Amino acid sequence: MFTGIIEELGTITRVERSADAARLTVRGPIAVAGVRHGDSISVSGVCLTVVDSDAESFTADVMAQTLAMSTLDDAHEGQPVNLERAALVGDRLGGHIVQGHIDGTARVLEVRPGEAWRVIRFSLDEAHAPLVVDKGSIAVDGVSLTVSALGDEPDGSWFEVSLIPETLTATTLGRLEVGDRVNIETDILARHVERMLRLDAHRTLPSSLAEPTAVSTGSLA
Repeated sequence: MFTGIIEELGTITRVERSADAARLTVRGPIAVAGVRHGDSISVSGVCLTVVDSDAESFTADVMAQTLAMSTLDDAHEGQPVNLERAALVGDRLGGHIVQGHIDGTARVLEVRPGEAWRVIRFSLDEAHAPLVVDKGSIAVDGVSLTVSALGDEPDGSWFEVSLIPETLTATTLGRLEVGDRVNIETDILARHVERMLRLDAHRTLPSSLAEPTAVSTGSLA
């Protein structure tokens, strides 16, 4: 579990590919501080499991499904990535609840610079559009952001985020250009609500939540 508050801008230093997987080595001295084998680290929004580490870097395996759903299929040496260690129980939740289980990817449609901030518009496919709301939370490449605007056009839906200078300099989002692809994770609460609405509540309602039945108060024979 993560919060979407990026701890470090890391760099992919090695990519080893096989037929249906990849092994990444990522440099991130802050991210590996205190890390142990099996710990989770978010790499640009994707939750990966540490299989090896040293004082400067960690290594993680990426399975085929993750490669197909994320931008890690294009991972290359020298690529900057957003890093966040798993949250500790009792920490402040500075962003929002982020699982590191991304929904898919989106593309940058527009970048509008301001004097000290920047607005970026992203594509939003049909499956994810119902899960994104104005002023709601969304994670873009692992960064916890607030949706500042959204729309549904004949040629597709979109959402916008407004980025402050700190986000622009401390994460990869400040380097985005039109056409770039990013990982997105919608709000976990929206996912659960959408799932429940799609199911037949009467057939799927757990027995423990069903209407109580009458209990006989008669004496035992």
